[in-house]
Amino acid sequence: MTIFAIGSIPLILVLGNSMLIPILPKMRSILDISQFKVSLIISAFSIAAAISIPVLGYLSDRFSRKAIIIPSLILYGSGGLLAGAAAAWFSNAYLWIMAGRIMQGIGAAGTAPIAMALTGDLFKGSEQSKVLGLVEASNGLGKVISPIIGSLLALLFWYAAFFAFPVFCLISVLLTIFFIKEKKKEKEPPSLGKYVKGLISVFKTEGRWLFAAYLTGAVCLFTLFGILFYISDILEKDHHIDGVLKGGILAIPLLFMTTTSYITGSKIGKKMKLMKALIILGLLLMTSSFASLIFLKKLIPFFAVLVISSIGTGLVLPCINSFITGAVPTDRRGFVTSLYGSVRFLGVAIGPPIFGTLMAWSRTGMFLITAGLTLICAFLCIVLIHVAKKDPSKETDTLFEKLQFT
Repeated sequence: MTIFAIGSIPLILVLGNSMLIPILPKMRSILDISQFKVSLIISAFSIAAAISIPVLGYLSDRFSRKAIIIPSLILYGSGGLLAGAAAAWFSNAYLWIMAGRIMQGIGAAGTAPIAMALTGDLFKGSEQSKVLGLVEASNGLGKVISPIIGSLLALLFWYAAFFAFPVFCLISVLLTIFFIKEKKKEKEPPSLGKYVKGLISVFKTEGRWLFAAYLTGAVCLFTLFGILFYISDILEKDHHIDGVLKGGILAIPLLFMTTTSYITGSKIGKKMKLMKALIILGLLLMTSSFASLIFLKKLIPFFAVLVISSIGTGLVLPCINSFITGAVPTDRRGFVTSLYGSVRFLGVAIGPPIFGTLMAWSRTGMFLITAGLTLICAFLCIVLIHVAKKDPSKETDTLFEKLQFT
């Protein structure tokens, strides 16, 4: 139940964007707003989260994970309530929806990134990697079911998804309260000055590989939500597919990503070389898939090749999660994992507006740029992540001591 409770937190988080993807075209027409403005519905949430995450990460290190997660979930649900009320009854609906989305973004900052740190606190060794894989799979499961849920709720009224957020958040709050038991801190948290010095030390020694890991995570989420935004648009415009069927089609690549994430997380353990190899393989699969999509316009071949990139994403993310979560001491884990969450959110935030701009410019150029980004990430991971040769006389419980970087 502890794992189930932890897994509910990123699942709730993902609903914040993915559940709205199918209704964005309808929202655009009903509110009579531009393509750029409708993309900001996603971006406002993600930018607010990205800005708030480092602060909440520090507070979770100083106080406790639950003390941040529970209020964050409550704020998240309240933002959904405001956005739904605005869509239903307010005259200037768009601005109030944006205010609700910013509230949700701030709340989201205290959910999945803190849950990653909490996993690092409660589980060790290969069990930690397995649970992190489940957390990433839960994240992916949310992405799979959320377009379908969003499409089903839209059958009631187009803004029904907003009112669903408080219900989902309440469930996660109750699970967190009753089933997650944190370990008591053995010593007083360091002062802000000492904390900052410790972080500077971490980034001085590990900054290069953390840069590669952070960038890779951000690019994976950037491409994922950018492609979802593109698919949502072409399904409605070019193929006249809407409603639940559209949600089901959007879920196909996400299902492959989720399944791969779960399998990867359950198998990698603490095998550093395997993790690095899977990260590079996943990025190369993404590169080849995006480059091939240039030549495919028919729906079935397009999705057949697109799922290759989803499998690649499913290989990359659990390995990156394990590297980052296990590579820093517990007392600074909240900030480092939160900063990782922040750059992931930035990837989500810029995905839809950039893909919207690229769609208007050139379909071929859009996929070539996407393929180029994943190829650059693969090169950086090859160069910057160096796995140390195992010293059998020095067994350690943290990845921090098992990694050797340039």
